[in-house]
Amino acid sequence: MATVDEDLNQLEKDIRQLKIEYEMYFGGGRKRPPTDIIWRIEQTIKRYSERGADMNFGHRFRFNNLAQSYAKTQEVFRKRMKQKEEGFVQRHYGAAAKAIEAERAKTQKPAAEEPAAAGAGRQRGEYVMACSDPEREGDKVKELYKVLVEAKQKTGESTDQLTLENFQEFVRLKTQQLKQQKSSGQVEYSVSIENGQVKLKARVK
Repeated sequence: MATVDEDLNQLEKDIRQLKIEYEMYFGGGRKRPPTDIIWRIEQTIKRYSERGADMNFGHRFRFNNLAQSYAKTQEVFRKRMKQKEEGFVQRHYGAAAKAIEAERAKTQKPAAEEPAAAGAGRQRGEYVMACSDPEREGDKVKELYKVLVEAKQKTGESTDQLTLENFQEFVRLKTQQLKQQKSSGQVEYSVSIENGQVKLKARVK
């Protein structure tokens, strides 16, 4: 019979695998949702929910974290499943993304006037924010932060360590660093989802 540690290790492994197989399903690599893994995870969670008194504090703490991670993952993919069933393609990550897109529309030239190279590497679902002084352009940084958080939630990535204060400091230092390296006045930040992972990129405009 497996020990508590072995069961929790397997539960953690199954939750990671579930995220991978969900992405394969939504990306067209699987024909059916990963119901076998879901069933196995839920059986383990049910079993240990009923025998909480048999676990020590460390086991209970780890089990509760894993159960919460699974619940968050299921909620994210439940929404994506609903959108898939309804034939809906989500092009925005939320209100913050809409605000950034509106800002881009004000500052960018019409697509027909842009050089071909200017759009190279751009993907649908990528959102861009350009700034020269993050401390004075705090609203832009907050909007980018919201887009980043919502994108991570969409893909099931953890945002526990991502705070607005830390992000603001990161953008401030990164902007300063890139401006000094390239002697440029603006730095462009972009958020996109590539192969099921959220990417935050910075480059000199």
